Amino acid sequence: QVGAKDGETIGITISSSDGFDLAAAGQSGTTQNTSSTTGQTVNGNARTTSAIGFDVLKGAVTGGTGGTAAGTTPLADIDKAIKAVDNQRSLLGASQNRFESTISNLNNTVTNLTAARSRIQDADYATEVSNMSRAQILQQAGSSVLAQANQVPQTMLSLLR
Repeated sequence: QVGAKDGETIGITISSSDGFDLAAAGQSGTTQNTSSTTGQTVNGNARTTSAIGFDVLKGAVTGGTGGTAAGTTPLADIDKAIKAVDNQRSLLGASQNRFESTISNLNNTVTNLTAARSRIQDADYATEVSNMSRAQILQQAGSSVLAQANQVPQTMLSLLR
């Protein structure tokens, strides 16, 4: 229950953000825009290093096999990817706020329901105690009246003697 009506729900749709490919054209897998240096040794062991990168202003691959990045405007592509991530974050933030509001509302409802149930139970108990006290007073008054009524003939008999 997330709203005033039965069956109301909150839905979240998350778009895919893996559509931004900034790799060089014609490159595939994990070998995109790589450059290797061989002949380096450490403790007698040959080592190779590789670098990945491209010039963000020109879109040219740096230190690699050459080529051009996926777009001719890498900064614009990166900005577009950042905006897409920002949009998804804002949608998730809005959904999170709705969930927090709904949780707070449900917690208030539980508190109010518990308080109302307690008041009803307390009111019923107080009413029953009051009714019991009234019945006891009436019973005692009846016993007193009956005792006085039984004393009247006794008093009359004692006067006649």
